[in-house]
Amino acid sequence: MKKTVVYCLILTIVIASAGCTTILEGDTLSISDRPRVATSNERPEEEQIEVSSYVELVGVMRGLITEHEEHGLLVVYSYDGDVQTDVNRAIYVIMNDDPMAVYAVSDIEGTVTRIVSYFEVNIRIEYKRTREQVSSIVTVPTTRALRTELLSIMSEYREEAVFRMSLQITEDDMLEFVKETYYQNPRSIVMLPVTIVETLTAGGDERFTELRFAYIDRESSALREIGTSLAGSVRMNALRAEGENDAEILLSLVENLIGACNYDEATARTFSEHGVQNIAATAYGAMVIGNAAGEGFAMAFKALCDELDLDCRVELGYLNGMVHAWNIVSLNGENYHIDAAMCAKNGIETAFFKTDADFISTYTWDMENSLECNGTLTYLDIVGVDPDDEDNGEDGDETDGVTGDEAVDEAGGEADSEADEL
Repeated sequence: MKKTVVYCLILTIVIASAGCTTILEGDTLSISDRPRVATSNERPEEEQIEVSSYVELVGVMRGLITEHEEHGLLVVYSYDGDVQTDVNRAIYVIMNDDPMAVYAVSDIEGTVTRIVSYFEVNIRIEYKRTREQVSSIVTVPTTRALRTELLSIMSEYREEAVFRMSLQITEDDMLEFVKETYYQNPRSIVMLPVTIVETLTAGGDERFTELRFAYIDRESSALREIGTSLAGSVRMNALRAEGENDAEILLSLVENLIGACNYDEATARTFSEHGVQNIAATAYGAMVIGNAAGEGFAMAFKALCDELDLDCRVELGYLNGMVHAWNIVSLNGENYHIDAAMCAKNGIETAFFKTDADFISTYTWDMENSLECNGTLTYLDIVGVDPDDEDNGEDGDETDGVTGDEAVDEAGGEADSEADEL
């Protein structure tokens, strides 16, 4: 018996000595190096999300959707209520009342498992929108912010846009915003897109409004290149304008525009509505291609005025029953009609600085929602010609009674003759 005790004591000393030697040599045995044995009272791993109430449960599930997560593992301790019942209720409420879920999610599944002292809730989410679509959602608190975002999106020629907002804006309102953004920014947007609007509503005032844009026979990359070319042409032509005052500068802009662009009446007659996706109806058609209908002239003239900070708008209407567009400019508190296309066709004096009374017999437009044009300046005032002299032909101008195009042709012919003589 004593021998046995001695042997055990010796063995213990040897093992202890070996252990001490190992420790002294620098090898340590950490608790983390030992195999981990889970017990029923241990907390779950950190990647799991702990919830303790229905409100937290809903909040976590909404957070998963916002981050476009397809899976989430929740743990529940000391929960007051039936976990599975509340998970089902949360899914129903989110799928029907949460705007983000209505827009992005096709299905949510929640499985509850009891693990001794806590519950595991396994959430799986299926999406009908991509992560990129969800991350590109734009929240707009005001109408002004909406207009700003629309300009950015349309000038980049994106195929879709989604706005999250509480604004009471209808689908028709949104289509009108798209149209206004285009006609107010001809330097930035080459072509008006075909637009489809869908509003997704849920509980409360918040809603998601989705816009899908289409450009017939035009790729976004091509439109961006066209836009760059247009912007350069606008800057170059605006710098060519001359005059001692704004009225003379406006006249110079018209002269330069009609000198560089042909009025395409044949194409204009094919238009049944404004904003058609035809190059002749764009500022690019007028300023780069050199061929445009009335709307193309109007968009180009607006772009030139914007470049020089001159107050100008595009007016949509009809000329002799045909779809047409022209401009209204504001100068010294007075407003005037300018139809650059008709200046090109019939002569500048026929459609430059005109009043409502001058246009009412042949033009039709929404007068109630337009600026009243009753300015006192005329084309003859700006060019410094006495109306009496103009009527009687006393100053012997050889181009009297000749249209603007004919005058340019005659002047060009005289210059060519002089060049030949030299």
